[in-house]
Amino acid sequence: MTKPDDLLPIGLEDRLPGDAARITHAMRAFLDALDSHGYDRVRPPLVEFEKSLAGRMALGGDTAQARTMFRFVDPASLRTLALRSDITPQIGRIAATSMADAPRPLRLAYCGETAVMAADQLDPARERLQLGAELIGADTAGAASEILQVAIEALNAAGLSGVSVDFTLPDLVDTLAENAMPLSPDQIDDVRRELDTKDAGGLKAAGGEAYLPLLYATGAFDEALAKLTAIDAGGALASRIEGLKVIAASIGNDVRLTLDPTERHGFEYQSWFGFTLYADGVRGAVGRGGTYQISGSEEAATGFTLYVNRMADGASAEKARDTVFLPLGHDRAAAAMLRGDGWRTIAALNNADDARALGCTHILEGNTPKPL
Repeated sequence: MTKPDDLLPIGLEDRLPGDAARITHAMRAFLDALDSHGYDRVRPPLVEFEKSLAGRMALGGDTAQARTMFRFVDPASLRTLALRSDITPQIGRIAATSMADAPRPLRLAYCGETAVMAADQLDPARERLQLGAELIGADTAGAASEILQVAIEALNAAGLSGVSVDFTLPDLVDTLAENAMPLSPDQIDDVRRELDTKDAGGLKAAGGEAYLPLLYATGAFDEALAKLTAIDAGGALASRIEGLKVIAASIGNDVRLTLDPTERHGFEYQSWFGFTLYADGVRGAVGRGGTYQISGSEEAATGFTLYVNRMADGASAEKARDTVFLPLGHDRAAAAMLRGDGWRTIAALNNADDARALGCTHILEGNTPKPL
């Protein structure tokens, strides 16, 4: 009988063998793909001083995440500690401190658990397995191309199909507001908000009538880019448009590309380029990335994060391994040799153990596995 204390808090869940196997398989495939491209894995701690962790997130523009971190007092130092809600700021700290003298560009990968006090309605999970890569010391079109190619390859390696990418230009309003489409400081936030909600009437009311064409420069990449190119911005968009072309050309024709130049949700701390990844069979985005500056050191970087837990439904499970039942008194040397050859073994604890009920496909007879 389940007792009230056996229930998990809202937003937390157990991952049972099937889901856990898919997540683990996807995680291994992702990390192997990143390693093959020269991305070295680092493992920052789950807990840091709250001032350091929250400060880096706030400087990076992620103040909402900083406010939702679990906090508690360290009995050793009596300082406030925080449980990380995002690993990316920790990678920035490592790059700016322990690896400040490492050659650039610096390629780092990571994977670990994160947690938040309160989740949003679109994603109710409060604990997430976050995996990603950062290319530190470059935010060029070439760096963005590499990061995006690696992310797509990692998704394919995990068995996801139908990958699509949605591009955005996070600092577009700031860029245009300087000269091409001038806005007062008070107007900038209002124009951003109306562009986010795709509200043409609200955009006019906010004094952003010149920004109306941006609402329609969305959709399939080639058509949307043509509309963006046609906007008379005095050349302010030329370098960004050229960068988008370079990145898109590097991806090839196997991935569906779209463009939404004014999308900012989740890209608040990024600079000139951002992207969201989707895949068949997965609800919502499977990852997000782009260019940014590391808080504190202001070093340029490009990276991406994949939402591993969310991909359990879309990722393929590791191929089932043949499992050998080991009867009482079995040959231990023979069993060890089978495991060395990649077999999985389950040993009997008593004569009542049922090989088939335990999921075994073979039984060890002497030193040879026999099919059940």
